[in-house]
Amino acid sequence: MASSSSAQDVARCDICKTAEAQNYCDFCHVNLCKPCIGEHISDEYDKHKIVPILQRKSTLIYPECVIHNNKACEHRCTECDIFVCSFCTASKEHRGHEFLKLEELFKTKKQNIQNDAEELESQFMPAYEDIAIDLEKQIASLDDQYKRLTTEMSKQREEIHREIDIVINQMENEIGEIKVKHHSFLQKHLDEIKQLQSSTQQSLLSLREMEESNEVSLTIQYSSKNEKFGIIPPKLKIIMPKFIPKRILREQLRDVFGEVTSLSTTMEDKEHTSKKPNTSGRELLDYPQVLNTIKTGQKKLRSVTCLNQEQILTSGMTADIKCFNIEGVLQKTIKTKSGEFPNDLAVHRDEALLYSDWKTRIVYKLKNDQTEAIITLQGWRPYNLCVTSSGDLLVTMYSDDYTQSKVVHYSGSTVKQTIQFDDEGQPLYSGNGFVKYISENRNLDICVADYKAGAVVVVNQAGKLRFRYTGHTLPTKNQPFTPRGITTDSQSRILTTDCSHHCIHILEENGQFLRYIDNCDLESPFGLYLDNHENLFVCEYERSTVKQIKYV
Repeated sequence: MASSSSAQDVARCDICKTAEAQNYCDFCHVNLCKPCIGEHISDEYDKHKIVPILQRKSTLIYPECVIHNNKACEHRCTECDIFVCSFCTASKEHRGHEFLKLEELFKTKKQNIQNDAEELESQFMPAYEDIAIDLEKQIASLDDQYKRLTTEMSKQREEIHREIDIVINQMENEIGEIKVKHHSFLQKHLDEIKQLQSSTQQSLLSLREMEESNEVSLTIQYSSKNEKFGIIPPKLKIIMPKFIPKRILREQLRDVFGEVTSLSTTMEDKEHTSKKPNTSGRELLDYPQVLNTIKTGQKKLRSVTCLNQEQILTSGMTADIKCFNIEGVLQKTIKTKSGEFPNDLAVHRDEALLYSDWKTRIVYKLKNDQTEAIITLQGWRPYNLCVTSSGDLLVTMYSDDYTQSKVVHYSGSTVKQTIQFDDEGQPLYSGNGFVKYISENRNLDICVADYKAGAVVVVNQAGKLRFRYTGHTLPTKNQPFTPRGITTDSQSRILTTDCSHHCIHILEENGQFLRYIDNCDLESPFGLYLDNHENLFVCEYERSTVKQIKYV
């Protein structure tokens, strides 16, 4: 194999085509065997240069002069930036010009070419080969990696099943204990009735004997006991316990079960790992898209929230709350208890509707068509609502005299925390009854859109001020910043509407402005809501429409 390959690599004479070439014409670029050299140089052309074949292509081939025939250009005029021959350099057209030797330029470029070739061969090609091998390994291991992932999920499924079995066993034991108690109640009552039955039977026998008796004294001494036996005890009716299954909410079940993180990529160069933050596949779209527009017919639309994955709730400055399906078909209208418009809407984990009523100072909970007051205030009026990740409730409220505002954290109807002042004792929020929409971030920061102050005020979980965002100035957006609705997404980004500029601001979690959503023909955007798939629902105050926007 080696000798065959070597034979194929032998250079052949370009004239006779058969003999091995020992020489080379470095001007004509022709392979020559010794017998054919004479034939090749037999013409009168004096430029032939015969060299050993191993020294081929050592003679430089200069460009021909376009002015002087058969003259090679060995220089370049730096002023005219053209190749020139020796006749050109002596001509008056190039008098006083500087010339560079093409041989020197050629050697410099040759060195550059050699350096580049060595760099490609020694650095770049191995680097690409290394990346390709790594990618091939990653592809080859995909099945095993994803099998491990599904195996981990299967283990969790088994663990959940075990826990469910434990819960069911506990409940079955409870049912057994209730059954024993139930039996005990019934048996005790039966024993009492049996005793009364026996006493009644004995009394009846005595009366029958007295009916047959002629003894005067016994008969005269008889006293009726029927009044005692006439008090018939009521029948004992014990209501059987019931098993009330709770509705299985798929999203809550997923929260309990676990989550699959999004596919994310990082680019790692050969020397170091990139320091750029990883946003886990939830990148902002350059051009957000309007997926749907729902006409609500409600005057001055203010609030929107999702009851579940299929239904949305809306409210404006009318005394009704409307429920639409995701396609925008009206399914139900709910009248408020006081007949006044609700300030804000929220949905609890159990799909109970919460709404605030400024007139009655009450936050109501509506479930299965039953309305109850869960928070009743004195001297303060509730405004906007937010259900936290733990199932608690955040309420923005203002005083009856419109001088103070605060955020109160409730667990059920119990106050857990009040957020009103900063470390210097100064109010965190403007003291008025204007809109202060509220949202909890994934990092547990509490974010308030303070319309009157023209700011988004963000405090941490302990109520300490983190930052205020007062807008982002552009020549096209030179009106005061007027935040209304506010929400946060899975990347802890903060989104807030800006009525003055008919757009939505997107901030990163530390308050840095990222970009606007201003290409969706928004008019007076107000309330915001973000569903579990990060579809953004936006109320348009004057148009009375809700727009569903895809922005990631």
